Amino acid sequence: MEHSSAPAHPHYDRLIVAARKLPPLRVAVVHPANEVSLDAALASVRLGLITAVLIGPRARIEAAAKSIGADLSALRIVDAPHSHAAAEAAVAMALRGEVDALMKGSLHTDELMAAVVRREGGLRTSRRISHCFVMDVPNHAQPLIISDAAINIAPTLEEKVDIVQNAIDLAHALQLPAVRVALLSATESVNPKVPSTLDAAALCKMADRGQITGAVLDGPLAMDNAIDPEAARIKGIVSPVAGRANVLIVPDLDAGNMLAKSLSFLAGAYAAGIVLGARVPVILTSRADSEAARLASCAVASMLAKAAREGSIKAVG
Repeated sequence: MEHSSAPAHPHYDRLIVAARKLPPLRVAVVHPANEVSLDAALASVRLGLITAVLIGPRARIEAAAKSIGADLSALRIVDAPHSHAAAEAAVAMALRGEVDALMKGSLHTDELMAAVVRREGGLRTSRRISHCFVMDVPNHAQPLIISDAAINIAPTLEEKVDIVQNAIDLAHALQLPAVRVALLSATESVNPKVPSTLDAAALCKMADRGQITGAVLDGPLAMDNAIDPEAARIKGIVSPVAGRANVLIVPDLDAGNMLAKSLSFLAGAYAAGIVLGARVPVILTSRADSEAARLASCAVASMLAKAAREGSIKAVG
């Protein structure tokens, strides 16, 4: 998000540097029909993070390019009459293996995701599709992965298993040295009257039984004792996660969205958005995103694709 006096975001800087060492990701940019969305894609092209195919109404794309003084002569444009057609064309290209990722342009997220999740001709896998923010919070020692703040509204326990596994796979793709997952609630005590505490406890036991792999889990944890060692100490919580979590799993979309936006607008954090669990990563950007956050979203997708190619995660999602 844009902040007039935002401090440096070293986690994003390192992420972008790492991604620039990889081959450019082939990205279908869906409906980049205004200046902001087109410029975001072109910035990633200029840095060598992606090669872009622009899908949408040619006249509107070219008008946006003219208004920002951009030269599109080296880029492929796939003419599509409207945003729905652009989303469908992008999904078809992904299914044919012509692109490695999709990137949201100037269309609503639900328009793009409707084409992605369609049962016939979509990009579904056996994994539940979920969203993660990779957040660079000023003065925090490590990036924070927050899920799910954009897609799953009120996930069931079964759906949370995939949400957690997707986030863990993302953490491994980003080469975090250790993955520590906090299952957030309003309290760190299991309380039958607070369903999220029951889900958290069940997810921890599922991890113990190998149903969730690749990380250490703890929960329920409240936000303070998930990320602040002193808060965990005062509460007497002893675990490898408490006070040191780098993956935060929220109980529902409301909580996740409020948490991410609070960090962005009150703490000056940047939020790179990515959708996992589909056949290819889907880069979700917001009109309020800074250029650094947009570039970081592309870098995240690039590192996910690399991890999938190398087999270090079970799937791109």
